[in-house]
Amino acid sequence: MFKKILIANRGEIALRIIRTCKEMNIKTVAVYSTADKDSLHVRFADEAVCIGPPSSAESYLSIPKIMAAVEITNADAVHPGYGFLAENADFAEICQEYGVKFIGPSPEMIRKMGDKVTAKDTMIKADVPVVPGSDGLVKDLKEAISTSEDIGYPVMIKATAGGGGKGMRIVRNTDEFEKQWNSARQEAKAAFGNDGIYVEKFVEEPRHIEIQIIGDQQGKVIHLSERDCSIQRRHQKLVEECPSPFMTDELREKMGAAAIKAGEAINYEGVGTVEFLVDKYRNFYFMEMNTRIQVEHCVTEEVIDHDLIKEQIKVAYGIPIDGDSYFPNMHAIECRINAEDPFNDFRPSPGNISSFHSAKGHGVRVDTHVYAGYSVPPFYDSMIAKLIVRAQTREEAITKMERALDEFIIEGIKTTIPFHKRLMKDERFRTGNFDTGFLNNFEMGEPEA
Repeated sequence: MFKKILIANRGEIALRIIRTCKEMNIKTVAVYSTADKDSLHVRFADEAVCIGPPSSAESYLSIPKIMAAVEITNADAVHPGYGFLAENADFAEICQEYGVKFIGPSPEMIRKMGDKVTAKDTMIKADVPVVPGSDGLVKDLKEAISTSEDIGYPVMIKATAGGGGKGMRIVRNTDEFEKQWNSARQEAKAAFGNDGIYVEKFVEEPRHIEIQIIGDQQGKVIHLSERDCSIQRRHQKLVEECPSPFMTDELREKMGAAAIKAGEAINYEGVGTVEFLVDKYRNFYFMEMNTRIQVEHCVTEEVIDHDLIKEQIKVAYGIPIDGDSYFPNMHAIECRINAEDPFNDFRPSPGNISSFHSAKGHGVRVDTHVYAGYSVPPFYDSMIAKLIVRAQTREEAITKMERALDEFIIEGIKTTIPFHKRLMKDERFRTGNFDTGFLNNFEMGEPEA
């Protein structure tokens, strides 16, 4: 087994990886920016290396600085976590060249799935359903409009190098096409340095349902059931659950088989997620593949009672998968707790946490790197904790989540806890009657006195 793993990330996911490594008797190295010197991942790692100032470009995204930390600590593997360099093929390639194991898929796999047009072509060849759309990138506005008229409005303009909702626009008719086209290209160029665009049919009233997969070096791929990630704001997930209240046994079997096909098509190694859009008639379409561990992996862990980080490390070391695909018999829900003000358009709320009391109890899990006295920096993603509950049924899980949210106290900054409390009481959510546009018509109301 690996002797020492450097974690090329920060915060909650870095601490999550450290915990598993300790249980596997693997030494850990934390890297951190000056803004994160007081973070718990720095405290609990066996070694810690400061790699630069607060700016991500000069710290967590700096491959030379991270590789220097690998060298001076003599780490034999790198875990990228999620975000930052987790899906950076160049980083994976440099690790390979240095003889350091990148805990994730090969650079070739990352490139194949990272470019959405290439990924879509790969899925078509693997007989995985895809959303009707352009045949690769469209070369200009005229071709984009012609393709859209052939597909039929509404359509979605998408950046090929996109992520996090950037470079995406819904177009409902030809008259508004040019404005949205220019806007999407400009945003994609600024965010990714690539303004390549393709066009897809816009699936109305969709559910966002993803399938967790894992593949080993011996060519075996299994799935670990689905997660419903439809509660999202501006394409950013806020709540995830397993199983999906929209799922049927037949649909789960079909989507699981399609996800395995997707993994086998690229000889996938590691933990990954195949994401689908599912329309109201339960037709499903491949959307993208995330070649990394995801924020919401905890939901799956709770219903299968397995440590996915541990499985990820074992596969990276060459240990075959032990087991087969999984179908859930419990229910888990995760709420992302962000340092944001839900009563003020979810405006970021960095600052000092004056009081912190974590929710506890049977079937309640909190993954976080913060504590009373911790100062939430303004430089990174606003997520500061994940609250996960597990129960026998969805109804029981919602009730347990309500109780846990009431117990979860964070003072000194604004958080999304009030939003989640209101969501759990919403009758449409409680009955599973929602899609990705649900929050467009969700009223927060006034803050409690």
